[in-house]
Amino acid sequence: MVQKHLIALDLDGTLLKDDKTISEKTKLVLNRARENGHVVMIATGRPYRSSEMYYRELELDSPIVNFNGAFTHHPLQNGWGFYHEPLDVKVAKDIVDACRSFQFHNIIAEVMDDVYFHYHDQKLLDIFSFGNPKITTGDLVNFLHDSPTSMLIHTEEDQLQKIRAHLAEVHAEVIEQRSWAAPWHVIEIIKAGLNKAVGLKKAAEYYDIPADRIIAFGDEDNDLEMIEYAGHGIAMGNAIDTLKNIANDVTLTNEEDGVAAYIEDLLQLK
Repeated sequence: MVQKHLIALDLDGTLLKDDKTISEKTKLVLNRARENGHVVMIATGRPYRSSEMYYRELELDSPIVNFNGAFTHHPLQNGWGFYHEPLDVKVAKDIVDACRSFQFHNIIAEVMDDVYFHYHDQKLLDIFSFGNPKITTGDLVNFLHDSPTSMLIHTEEDQLQKIRAHLAEVHAEVIEQRSWAAPWHVIEIIKAGLNKAVGLKKAAEYYDIPADRIIAFGDEDNDLEMIEYAGHGIAMGNAIDTLKNIANDVTLTNEEDGVAAYIEDLLQLK
């Protein structure tokens, strides 16, 4: 009898190659893992609308963690539970006001599949228009009426730390903040207490799989809690050093099928 493992996959820089595709080898190994009774799931900072294509491509039938844990649901089972914990709209507006004293390119708020842009921004529009969200542009203090699932502040490198320091000082109790990898200097904000591990835990409890049989893969600072929580927290070869330092192990990069190589080895799927 195979001991059932839960395999949790971050998307960008982890499951996905740099061209945003899943390699044939990785697909093959994940399929084999599922045939052997293991559960495969996605845990990403992306909204569901821009991760659904990968969910379908892998033909998954598991819950999915989106917005770094601010939204967890099961796309194929309505009764599974719908866990959406947005940021208080008042806090969101305070953050917009605070940003006026710093230099920034844009602020974006996402209320599930509605996207609000503080300023018109063609470059970012292209990234966010995945899955046809409803897009509104204009001062967020006036246009944002609902509590956002997530907020993003796009700025310059020299401003990033200043804004993060301000947020840490003023809003530490109510928000979690991360920054994206270069070349994007983006601060990502969700409600305090949320992260990928929170969503992953819900799935693990549902499948009755203990933490020591969870294998989680990631590459960025939004993967830290998930990598710590999993019995097998695996950093990609291309991961940031902070993540490699706390991971149980480091695999090959996302370009070298790091996920496939590790799973094949650990679960003896050869």
